[in-house]
Amino acid sequence: QVQLVESGGGLVQTGGSLRISCAASGRTFSTYRMGWFRQAPGKEREFVAAITPSGRTTYYADSVKGRFTISRDNDKNMVDLQMNNLKPEDTAVYYCAADRMATMVASEYNFWGQGTQVTVSS
Repeated sequence: QVQLVESGGGLVQTGGSLRISCAASGRTFSTYRMGWFRQAPGKEREFVAAITPSGRTTYYADSVKGRFTISRDNDKNMVDLQMNNLKPEDTAVYYCAADRMATMVASEYNFWGQGTQVTVSS
């Protein structure tokens, strides 16, 4: 079992930066793939980024590639998402997710955080 708690969301202007974090419980964090997803009002939850247990391999949605960076610290049980050059279309609730096998598909993840709101003003 993994419990996930996101933090760091907020309001930022277009072109600004924000870093959101996800704290995980449990002693097996380093064995989990971690993902970030987002959901805007009236839209389906969509993949943003994912990272393998070692942190060596990362995956990004085309819409955020070059602007967002996912990273993890297995000693601290943390995974972060650094978001640069934010756009109004990045506005959404951002969710952290964990699973031992999943990568980019939301339904494959077994554990989810409660989400953190990111709002980008134009």
